[in-house]
Amino acid sequence: MTDERVALAQLAFDELGQGAGGIGDVHRAVAQRVFRHTGPGAAPVRVLHDAIAGTAYAAVGAAARLVGAGAGSALAARAAVQGAPPLSATPRGGAALAVLQGLRGDALEREGSPLAQPMAVRAGGVAVPPDPAALRAAFPDATRRLVVFLHGLMETEGAWRLGGRETYGRRLRADLGCTPVDVRYNSGRHISENGRSLAALLDAVVAAWPVEVHEVALVGHSMGGLVARSACWHAAQDGRPWVRLVRHVVSLGSPHLGAPLEQGVHLAAAALSALPETRPFGGFLRRRSAGIRDLRQGSLVDEDWSGRDPDALRAAACREIPLLEGATHCFVSATVTRSPRHPIGRLVGDTLVLQGSASGRSRRRRIPFEEELGHHLGGATHFTVLNHPEVYDKLRGWLSAPPARA
Repeated sequence: MTDERVALAQLAFDELGQGAGGIGDVHRAVAQRVFRHTGPGAAPVRVLHDAIAGTAYAAVGAAARLVGAGAGSALAARAAVQGAPPLSATPRGGAALAVLQGLRGDALEREGSPLAQPMAVRAGGVAVPPDPAALRAAFPDATRRLVVFLHGLMETEGAWRLGGRETYGRRLRADLGCTPVDVRYNSGRHISENGRSLAALLDAVVAAWPVEVHEVALVGHSMGGLVARSACWHAAQDGRPWVRLVRHVVSLGSPHLGAPLEQGVHLAAAALSALPETRPFGGFLRRRSAGIRDLRQGSLVDEDWSGRDPDALRAAACREIPLLEGATHCFVSATVTRSPRHPIGRLVGDTLVLQGSASGRSRRRRIPFEEELGHHLGGATHFTVLNHPEVYDKLRGWLSAPPARA
């Protein structure tokens, strides 16, 4: 398998080459508009201009790809000599790959790139196969109660350490005797695809767990909350045994009704694609991943995207997926203002997700969360909820209470 360092270097220089091509497209569009008004006498100049410009931009792109191949080989050789671990197993490397996957993870997966890693349980940054021996080694103090943590877009399990505080998982282990299980996934894939993968992964993990599992709780930040809901839906439809053990599903700042930033980018891409001079910029925005596109409406199932034009200006309404029956569903929303009713708080939410979307309430749509099982965190951003004492107190309280399913 190609080393992650080789693939990353090659990808970086390929993108540089494509960027040169995009600049060339803008250059040609502007030149064509100018030559259109110069008359037939400028035809020889136009032919010469186009030939020189085309050769120059092609040469820059080819050179970038060549340098990328050489740089990747050099990095791989150096890592082999030094015995360096895979990038994905290091905190900084994993974080860098998570950003890349969030932006282009679906394309990387289609291309078979080693940068598109499959969903896996992670312990110490290393992927843990869902077999008895590996799980026993990674979780020597395994208990019968699992709390599965799902990060958000462009994140890894390291995001739960934000601010340097002890993670929710470690505190729940000390306070409630739960075993925290971190799952890392390619957030550039469709949410429904990651939901299906999570359903299969948890089936294997629960079956191979060192002790018999009695309860499962799912805790997701941002996109992770949507992946958790999608996984529950797929597992219930397929009759997977683990889903009958789910007692709590908690979403922290999840855009259940969509994210305004993705909605704005979708409109901007359409507007920029309308003119030749700006079309390359529109094309760049349209390269965003399937996972990001799913955040426009909070899509959880395949039918929301399968067979549909992803760039259609007016998208069909997404399918409303019911909450998992018998489980307790909790949510945390946040706003940068102390009150969610403050005009600024209503406008920007937590900077990425509006309070109504995180709580599943809008004028046109509603997720049937029970209001008393929600919590608003004031004066906070989208990432504050990853590690905050007030959020932990609510999380511990929710998981301590008797579940809906006895």
